[in-house]
Amino acid sequence: MKKPNLEVALLAAWLCAATLAADDGVFDQYRDLMGDENPAVFVIDEGEEFWLTAQGPNAVTLESCDLGLGPGVTAGAYVRFPRHFADTNAVMDLESRLVYCMTTIQGRDLESVTAKPYSLRGDFGTEIEALVTWLAAESEGATIAPEQAHATERAMYALGKDIFFYRAGPHDFSCATCHEQSDKRIRLQALPDLTSHTGAAGSWGSWPAYRISQGLVRTMGWRLRDCFRQQRWPELQMGSEASIALQTYMAVNAAGGTMTAPGLKR
Repeated sequence: MKKPNLEVALLAAWLCAATLAADDGVFDQYRDLMGDENPAVFVIDEGEEFWLTAQGPNAVTLESCDLGLGPGVTAGAYVRFPRHFADTNAVMDLESRLVYCMTTIQGRDLESVTAKPYSLRGDFGTEIEALVTWLAAESEGATIAPEQAHATERAMYALGKDIFFYRAGPHDFSCATCHEQSDKRIRLQALPDLTSHTGAAGSWGSWPAYRISQGLVRTMGWRLRDCFRQQRWPELQMGSEASIALQTYMAVNAAGGTMTAPGLKR
């Protein structure tokens, strides 16, 4: 029974090690031709509208939500996530912080706001996706600078690194299986080296992104969940310790890079 799994793992390793084909630059050319015509601009507008719309039993907006730079300050907030928050005594990513504000400020039900954080193919985007996209755009051009001053932040980075290299699942995959080398691809997808500053900065700084193949804007939280699905690991939950830890590992590796999101992906 183990032989098929071994064959699949060897095939995946070979695919991940394949050198990028010469025509992989075609998508970069397409992205350049698109210029400012990224469909994510519509989601940015939607996210700002969600931020300014009174919701929940308390009938208030999210304008008093503190994303780490003070209540209501959105410019430059995204590039400092994940980070420790004293009011929760925990490291939070942007998605979990938004949920916190929705429940504590607006009085909304936790189960309802977390029931469907990410859209499915053929859906319209979700509130979380729109808010994250707008907030990422609020930091466009800013330097990626996640917090690492607090002990919990450093511990979260260490945990993220452990998870990144941890091999598990029926195919014995880890995140590093496909993301520890540069100039590699799997099928038509380029695979950034997330252990390097260049690879991490380019990847972290370009998410959330509009996925042309799906017609939807996707967040980094969704991207990690989909990676877990492809590895045949248990579903990664939004705002979970594992999700925040992996994001912390990537963000710290990307520190010093430039925020270019929302990006444009295949």
